[in-house]
Amino acid sequence: MEQNSQSNKGGQSYRSSLLLFLAASIWGVAFVAQSVGMDYMGPFTFNGARSLIGGMVLLPLIAFRERNRKRDAVEEETPEKKKARRKVTLIGGCCCGLAICTASMFQQYGIQYTTVGKAGFITTLYIIIVPIMGLFFGKKVRRIVWAGAALAAAGMYLLCVNETLSLNKGDLLVFICAVIFSIHILVIDYFSPKADGVKLSCIQFFVAGIICTIGAFLVETPTWSALVSGAVPVLYAGVMSCGVAYTLQIIGQRNLDPTVASLILSLESVVSVLAGWVILNQTMSSKEIFGCVLVFAAVILVQLPEKKRQPEAESEVG
Repeated sequence: MEQNSQSNKGGQSYRSSLLLFLAASIWGVAFVAQSVGMDYMGPFTFNGARSLIGGMVLLPLIAFRERNRKRDAVEEETPEKKKARRKVTLIGGCCCGLAICTASMFQQYGIQYTTVGKAGFITTLYIIIVPIMGLFFGKKVRRIVWAGAALAAAGMYLLCVNETLSLNKGDLLVFICAVIFSIHILVIDYFSPKADGVKLSCIQFFVAGIICTIGAFLVETPTWSALVSGAVPVLYAGVMSCGVAYTLQIIGQRNLDPTVASLILSLESVVSVLAGWVILNQTMSSKEIFGCVLVFAAVILVQLPEKKRQPEAESEVG
């Protein structure tokens, strides 16, 4: 029985890792969509449109799941439990939406004052910030995970930074973005086991979309012609990056340590470089390729099972 439970846990872990890798791949390609989309509209308009689309894409899925749940459910939840779950889902969705909206805007504005390479490296510092923050919440981090985080950080540096790293206004804004993305990962880690993952994802996008849309009308001049012209990148970012990838993140994080999850999600930077290479005909230097290798090695490293010490009683009997 114990071996079966361990194998089930291992299978769930690998499935969750695959879901997070798919999310990271979608986000990596989305960098191309975001780059093209900024040619037609401002950051508030783009983030608002794609977030609202992401939320609307999930509504039919929620309706379909609810219908099947009512049809197939053997034991219905009590009204009290349903009310409690709805409350947790709503609170979690609002917290996630506020976090993701704030992080995205800090990143977008920070890039205006720093280079893309430096912004990419600073953003991925969440793979180091997450375990540090987790310590304050009583989460233990294995040594191999710390080693993987350091290895991934070195890979990100080689992958993204092409000049001497120095701190300026843009660097500070992007660093704040990395901190808020770390908070978003930990918030999901807290709420996802207690709430409906798809509903949580849907709520977070509507919250982020409403906030960004208000910001667009306050500081930008959104037009329908701009949205129509940039429909392809907006739809990809909304349907795939928001509706699909973030839902995969919420579902995938249920059975994984948040530090391990952040390392897998950091592969989006690797995929973004590969997507730029294939789609935009951008070339990679040997240093960038080596950075990709280090990041993949870090993700593989943290997936290795931890060796368990045998009880002393068993060793004496043996």
